[in-house]
Amino acid sequence: MTDAEEHMARSRASLAAVRAMEEALGRGETDMTPHFTPDFLWRGNRGSGTKRGLEEFRRNWQRPLRAAFTERVYKTEQMIADGDWAACFGHIAATHSGPFMGIAPTGQRVRIPYMDFWRIEEGRIADNPVFVDFAEVLFQLGRDVFGGEGWEAYDEGRATPPAPEGT
Repeated sequence: MTDAEEHMARSRASLAAVRAMEEALGRGETDMTPHFTPDFLWRGNRGSGTKRGLEEFRRNWQRPLRAAFTERVYKTEQMIADGDWAACFGHIAATHSGPFMGIAPTGQRVRIPYMDFWRIEEGRIADNPVFVDFAEVLFQLGRDVFGGEGWEAYDEGRATPPAPEGT
């Protein structure tokens, strides 16, 4: 097998490992042992935290997310792989059914945008940098964490964007 063929095979295997994990999440499974190494690292953006190992992932991410948002539908929009790494972006459509960042349940349907990156070791996820757009979710629930000062104001013509001197 050439180096290029081996790289393509690893890319396909990485995608297969991630798709199996996503299918398990979509079915509501709680045992992620087949999909993650015992000491895997889940690294979220601000507001999401960092989880070290499966128990922290279950306790501090999976269960709170499921408590706050029910009737979840995972929608992967695009997935790519490069050797031992795979990545995707998508969103979760869900109902806000439990407390979320200080907001009581509203019953409202929300869209939770995310980007996931996974490094695969021996068929299981070892490292998982994640970016979940909780600012967008909070906005949908009536809380603008940017207080109207987000750069969307420039896009919408509500504010003039600053520019460096001399430009």
